[in-house]
Amino acid sequence: MPYERKSDKLLSKSQFYIRISLHVSVALGLVLISIGFGAIGYHGLEGISWVDSIYNASMILTGMGPVTVLKKDVSKIFASIYAIYGGIILLAITGIILAPLAHRLLHLFHLKEAEEE
Repeated sequence: MPYERKSDKLLSKSQFYIRISLHVSVALGLVLISIGFGAIGYHGLEGISWVDSIYNASMILTGMGPVTVLKKDVSKIFASIYAIYGGIILLAITGIILAPLAHRLLHLFHLKEAEEE
């Protein structure tokens, strides 16, 4: 569903909620893919159990840091790269979720501006 243009009328509430749902779904998909990527890395490189691998990946993505002490250098390098990735993906997900809200707010401002002219 493309975004409406400046001259278009405001999207209905139901259509707006659908747009938000789509954006949240994309964001959740990115979270799941990111946790899966991290869990596979921790499990494959360090040999951590799947539950602990998911736990470590989740903690890194939320910015809390790793839980398990890593012993292998390759695992430490992976964790460093994954932490940087986690910071970037956090910003991307925030933007994906906030985009429809910011667009609607700016669209409202443009509509009010057009009415005043």
